Amino acid sequence: MSFLDELGRYLSSANNREQLLTTVAEHCYLALVPLVLGVVLAIGIGWLTRTRQSLRGVVLVLGNLVYTVPSLALFVVIPSIIGTKILDSINVVVALTLYTAALLLRPVLDALDAVPSHVVASATAMGYRPARRFFTVELPLAVPVLAAGVRVASVSNISLVSVGALIGVGGLGVLFTDGFQREYFSPIVIGIVLTLLLALVVDMLLVLLRRVLTPWDRAAAPVKVQVTA
Repeated sequence: MSFLDELGRYLSSANNREQLLTTVAEHCYLALVPLVLGVVLAIGIGWLTRTRQSLRGVVLVLGNLVYTVPSLALFVVIPSIIGTKILDSINVVVALTLYTAALLLRPVLDALDAVPSHVVASATAMGYRPARRFFTVELPLAVPVLAAGVRVASVSNISLVSVGALIGVGGLGVLFTDGFQREYFSPIVIGIVLTLLLALVVDMLLVLLRRVLTPWDRAAAPVKVQVTA
């Protein structure tokens, strides 16, 4: 039997298709919830530290240290810190939230630094308080720069979720461990393809979200005028 025949036989099973839908749903939950929480956490930390240079440096160093911790080690250590069970999916959510926030700290600060100072000064002169100015002026203008970092974080999360299968947490990583244990390559190939497709779909959705949140970029785009003789 050829590999393609074996792959088709695997996909033709109703039980396998149901398992694939379940693992994709779990993978989305484990990857995207930490992405949202990490973005919110990174933005909050960025807001509090961007004008405090000494604190800013400490936060960036801590962020780099957190991101260098091996993901598997963090998945195992977190239950002893927050009091959860080793197989609880919340461990992966917490770990990837920390990774996402650590990865986005510098992009958030760079994005906020990229906001023109005269715009901030104008908002202040119009009576905007710091919190209102941040959420209605600075943060929206920082979206184009911040979006690039969020796209990288989304791909990183989708990849790291697979490591959770080594400690018994669901997601597409289950297909990898199952395939290796049985020396059955169909689920491994399908897991790789689905992971790539999921990363591509999420990336496209983030690009679309960025366009929706920055309508002024489209309005400011140069219009090409064709002149005919």
